Amino acid sequence: MIQRGQSGIAQYVFALCRALMADTRHEYTLFVLAEDLKLFAFVEGKMQLTTVAEKFRPAMNDILWHQSVLSGLAKKLKLDVLHVPSYRRMPWSCACPRVATIHDLAPFHVRRKYSWTRMLYCRMVVPRLAIRQNQIVAISEATARDVARFLKVPSERVKVIHNGVDHSRFFPGEAASAKALCARRFGLDKPFFLYVARLEHPAKNHTMLIAAFNQFKTSTNSEWQLAFAGGNWHGADQIHKTIEQSPFAREIRSLGFVPDAYLPDLYRAADLFVYPSLFEGFGMPPIEAMACGCPVISSAAGSLGEVIGQAAVRIDPENVDALAAHLSDLSANAARRDQMRAAGLTQAARFDWARTAAKTIEVYECAAEAAARPNHRLISEKHAPV
Repeated sequence: MIQRGQSGIAQYVFALCRALMADTRHEYTLFVLAEDLKLFAFVEGKMQLTTVAEKFRPAMNDILWHQSVLSGLAKKLKLDVLHVPSYRRMPWSCACPRVATIHDLAPFHVRRKYSWTRMLYCRMVVPRLAIRQNQIVAISEATARDVARFLKVPSERVKVIHNGVDHSRFFPGEAASAKALCARRFGLDKPFFLYVARLEHPAKNHTMLIAAFNQFKTSTNSEWQLAFAGGNWHGADQIHKTIEQSPFAREIRSLGFVPDAYLPDLYRAADLFVYPSLFEGFGMPPIEAMACGCPVISSAAGSLGEVIGQAAVRIDPENVDALAAHLSDLSANAARRDQMRAAGLTQAARFDWARTAAKTIEVYECAAEAAARPNHRLISEKHAPV
């Protein structure tokens, strides 16, 4: 479910695994598609890797694997707890307690977020799977409220555990060297706005940001550039078309997926980070940007208001004129950007993957201990709440 390492869930899985490697009290097994094994080289000697055949990569085969093969593997390996970090793959049944991470329930909020078949699956099937999980990790208070509202999971089975920030990677660093690297590698040789998100339309709202950037350039005649960092996803063609139609297309850079090694320097080199997403269950990029000392303009949709606190300039993600005005004001106000950098560093310090891992282990232990009680019955087809 990590989509070859190019998704938000991938970053969650990688970061959580790195933090769990410090845990010496438990053993961990990762189920990994064959071509993704190289992405988990960092856990060698710390966790067991179990290979999943590539024939299970396609979406339908993937779901079928989670609903059939996985339960048998869990029984064969005598797992105490199974953690599935994706709501679409939550297993209907299993021989051991089940923990699932729900990152967001965007299909209940954003029209045309996915294809109609996937939207139908999320709305009709996911609630029936969620109620059968022993524990659910919600990565924000906002997501926890959605789990209660849309999936009807009892609150005692939902634990809010915020995502973290890897502060060994994301820290202010030296801006001048970062700018030099980004000028060489990405052609970003002028001040620039940065948006890190996969190119997904309409949910990530790239086209609105392009419209605001067009207004900003027209009204200011500024040399600032706009950079998008993220791989193509649903609706990416519409985003590329909007870039091509912009009178300032030469000043808009679509960088594609940016490898982890370059991402911190991209944040450090950016003069402003802009995150106009229509909905997020958490939203790691704004916090990563803050941790690198980059001032942030962000939507407060979904969990974003909870995550960014008062450290970012908040925007209405559907108000082009207001965003254009903020781009103009902040690009011309270095002192204000410095204030935002300081506030962002303080806010980012609240999030740490070590704390996230420790709380996740508590959820594992809670699920395992409950299953070990003499009068406990695993949630099964016969006893699951309906």
